[in-house]
Amino acid sequence: MDIFSQIESNVRSYSRVFPALFTTARGATLSARDGATYIDFLSGAGALNYGHNNPILKAALTDYLAGDGITHSLDLATAAKQRFLESLRDHVLRPRGLRYKVQFTGPTGTNAVEAALKIARNATGRRTIVSFTNGFHGVTLGSLAVTASPHHRQAAGVPLTGATVVPYDGDLGPEVDTIADLEALLSAGHNADRPAGVIVETVQGEGGVRVARVEWLRRLESVCRAAGIPLIVDDIQAGCGRTGRFFSFEEAGLTPDIVVLSKSLSGFGLPMAVLLLTPELDTWAPGAHNGTFRGHNLAFVTAASALETYWRDETLMVEVARKAAMVRSSLNAIAGTEPDAHLSVRGRGLIQGLDCRTGELAGRISRLCFEHGLVVETAGLDGQVVKCLCPLTISDTELDRGLDILTASAAAALDRVVVG
Repeated sequence: MDIFSQIESNVRSYSRVFPALFTTARGATLSARDGATYIDFLSGAGALNYGHNNPILKAALTDYLAGDGITHSLDLATAAKQRFLESLRDHVLRPRGLRYKVQFTGPTGTNAVEAALKIARNATGRRTIVSFTNGFHGVTLGSLAVTASPHHRQAAGVPLTGATVVPYDGDLGPEVDTIADLEALLSAGHNADRPAGVIVETVQGEGGVRVARVEWLRRLESVCRAAGIPLIVDDIQAGCGRTGRFFSFEEAGLTPDIVVLSKSLSGFGLPMAVLLLTPELDTWAPGAHNGTFRGHNLAFVTAASALETYWRDETLMVEVARKAAMVRSSLNAIAGTEPDAHLSVRGRGLIQGLDCRTGELAGRISRLCFEHGLVVETAGLDGQVVKCLCPLTISDTELDRGLDILTASAAAALDRVVVG
């Protein structure tokens, strides 16, 4: 492991928390060079919804490579892109009555967020973007301006401008209507001062697995519609089935003006990001937002295969709901056995978390989990939430094993028992 400390930048983070030399992976199990195996409740921070080396997606990818398929194409038309667009249209957009145009951005989520902010500003002629407390949208400068994390913001090196922050649902207490703050902000200014857009996560993943209520989301959309402000939903981590349905906003019945997708869109951990935007907002001049790797055909191949395999019907959605109930039951049991610790459970679908109130306790649980064969990270501004992001396709055996380790580790961290 010396090579990593000798040559790799100090910016590395996950390798410090999970100090193993990983070599292979399949499904929800990681293997290390020393022979140790780990259940994966990290899933590439949500980039591996269908597990590691999913055999269906891998077969599609290897067949494509063996046939000398195009790998790099800028934004040229290719057969792989055509198949992806047709699969997205047929299995996601049309069944939901959505008429979005698809923009291929650079392959990272933050680049897609940058594109979303730019097109909202260009289309409206306005500048300010409204974001929410505890939100996380990326670490390039535009995305960072609408990201709340002080740890990431302080690394910018320049002032972060062009954004106004308002309280997320529940931030001022369960009885406080934080949409009223947004309404007050809008009523205080002239029409020309209105925001260019509002960006929101329906579930704040990095912000601590914080879930916005359906009623709050619907009011947010209503306020945006009334004021003529594009609503941008960042579905990078909570989308692609993570909350059960393909989009995290479906439960609330929203129709955002712009949707940002990345992470598990390729289905295989290959970099890929897109914007879905209404035709009225698609006011780009050709090449106005470009990128050398916006034509990542290998990701198009696996993304199309994932859509055709898992989104032809509701089988995966039903499975996510079933497994989510298993996770919720285990987390509730952990919280219930230690009432004096005031632990709580939050989340939707297979993005759930155990709020430990302090980063010290959550970090201790995560470390104990790793020592006993489970990779699970922490989230929240203070790292106070143990965040469970297992693959959506995890087997019951792997899920049970992971939850058992988490339960025992939480007990040990609270000095109840020794993990065995």
